[in-house]
Amino acid sequence: MPARSHGHHTRRSAIARLPGVGRFVESFHPRTLPPMLRMNYARELLSWAFLPVMLGAVEGGTVSIVVKKHFAAIPELSSSQLNFAVAAVTAAPAMANITSFLWAGLAHGRPKVPFIAGLQIATALMVLMLGFCPQSVAGLAIFTVGTVLARMCWSGVITIRTAVWRANYPHADRARIAGKMATVQSLVLAATGFLIGNALDFSPSSFAYVFPVAAAFGLFGNTIYRKVRLRGQRRLARAERDGRREERPTLSPMSVVRVLREDAAYRRFMTWMFIFGLGNLMISAPLAISLEEELGVSYLEGILVTTVIPLAVMPLIIPLWARLLGRRHIIEFRAVHGWSFVVASGVLTAAAFFESFALYCLAAAFLGVGFAGGVLAWNLGHHDFAPDHRDGQYMGVHVTLTGIRGIMAPFLAVGLYQWLDAHELAPGFFVVCVAMNLMGLAGFIGMAAERRAAASAGPETTKPTP
Repeated sequence: MPARSHGHHTRRSAIARLPGVGRFVESFHPRTLPPMLRMNYARELLSWAFLPVMLGAVEGGTVSIVVKKHFAAIPELSSSQLNFAVAAVTAAPAMANITSFLWAGLAHGRPKVPFIAGLQIATALMVLMLGFCPQSVAGLAIFTVGTVLARMCWSGVITIRTAVWRANYPHADRARIAGKMATVQSLVLAATGFLIGNALDFSPSSFAYVFPVAAAFGLFGNTIYRKVRLRGQRRLARAERDGRREERPTLSPMSVVRVLREDAAYRRFMTWMFIFGLGNLMISAPLAISLEEELGVSYLEGILVTTVIPLAVMPLIIPLWARLLGRRHIIEFRAVHGWSFVVASGVLTAAAFFESFALYCLAAAFLGVGFAGGVLAWNLGHHDFAPDHRDGQYMGVHVTLTGIRGIMAPFLAVGLYQWLDAHELAPGFFVVCVAMNLMGLAGFIGMAAERRAAASAGPETTKPTP
C-alpha cells in the first residue's frame, strides 16, 4: 500500500510540475462548482468522456475522408457520384438538424433526461449498423443513409440538452460548464479521429470493427447519463403543458415562421447567422475532396486536417470564448467570434492555391479557434432571446435553420467546386466562402453597434438575465 500511495503521489507531483496542466485538470473537478450543482455535473461530464467516441465515428470531417477513400475502389462509381456522397455525409450533422422540431415537439411536456437517453441509444444502433456496410454502391447508399439517421437522432440530444442545462445550471455558471463539456467532447472526438485514421491506414479491413466499437462506447456513456437528474422537472413539464398553444413546438414549419415573425431581433440575428453559417458549411466537403484529389493524403493525414487538429485546438480556446460569452450578449459575441472563421477560410484559400499540406494544417487550427466559440454559441446563444418555457422552441428554430443551410451548403459547394475544377479554378471556391463569412460578420457587427447605441441611450443592460 505505501508503494502504491507513493506512486500515486509521484504521478500527481509530475502533473503539477507541468505548467498550467494541474490547474487545467483541477478546473474540471466538481468541487469548483457550488455543492448543489456537483452531482449532475459529475455524471454528465463523465458520460461525455464516452459518448463522443460514438459520435466521432460519424463526425463530418472523419466520415467524409472515410467515404472518399474507402468507397473509391468501386468500379461502377464515378468520381462525381462519390463526391456527392461525400457531400451527403459531410452535410449529415447539419442536415439532421431539420428534424429538431420533431424532437422538440415529442419531448414537450415529457421528462427530458430519459428522452435524451433514448436518442443516445438510437444513435448507437445506427453507428453499429455502419460497420456492416459492404464496399459496393448499395453499401455506400446504406452507409450514407445510416450516417444521416445517426446524426438525426443526435440532433435531438443537442436540441433537448439545452433545456436540461438551463434547468440544472444557473446563468452565471452555464457558459463555463458548457465549455467544460465541449472541451471533453472535443478531446475525445480528436482522439477518436486519430485512432480511426491509424486503424484504417494500418488495415482497411478494420472498417468492420471501428463502428461497432464506437457504438459500444456510446452505450456505456449512456448508462452514466441516465443517472442525471433534471431539477424542477415537474415544474418545467407543467409550464410547457400550460403554455399557450401557439408557443408550443410542433412538427409544422409554421412554428419557425411564428417565432421569427414575433421576435424581430431574433429574426435579424438568424438571417445573418444563415449567411455566415452557409459560408462555413460550404467548406467541409470540398476540403475533403481537395485533400484527396490534389494531395493524395492518407486516412490519417486527411482526418488530421478535417477533424483532429481543429478539435485538439478547441480545448485551448474554449475557456477564452466562455469568458467572453459569459459577459456579452450573443450578438456582441458573434461580432468578435466571426473573425476567426474569416481568417480560417482565408488561410484555407492560400492552402488550396499553393497545394500546401502545412497551410491546410494551419487553416485547420484556425477552424478549431472558430469551432471553439461556435460550440458555445450554438448551445447557449438562443438563451439571450428565449423565455424559459420557450427555450426548446427557440433552439429548434436555430437548429432547423442550420439544417436548411446544411442541406443546401455541401451540395451547392460540391457542384460549384467541380465546375470551377473543370475550368482549373478549384482554389477559387474558397474565396466564395471568405466572402460569405465577411457578409455575415458585417451583419453581426452592425447589430452589435445598434445594441450598444440603444444601451447608451436607455437603462437596458447589455446582457439580459434569463
